[in-house]
Amino acid sequence: MALVTGLADLAVSGLSSALSGVNGLLRRADLGDLLAEGQEEATARGRLLLDRYAAAPPAHLEVLAHTVTARGQAESGSD
Repeated sequence: MALVTGLADLAVSGLSSALSGVNGLLRRADLGDLLAEGQEEATARGRLLLDRYAAAPPAHLEVLAHTVTARGQAESGSD
């Protein structure tokens, strides 16, 4: 999942510029190493995106319970 998300982020942030250098990459002898590094970078980007955007929001009922408790304490303290 992180790899797919990282690849999507890479596509959005500059895939067009990466495609312009494809001919140069195909002529390189270390293409396998470059591909492995690219996969690692894409996976790392995906993890960062998932950490940033996939964090679960707080449970609605728990937030509501805290709000009600805080109001109750405020009302009983002001009497």
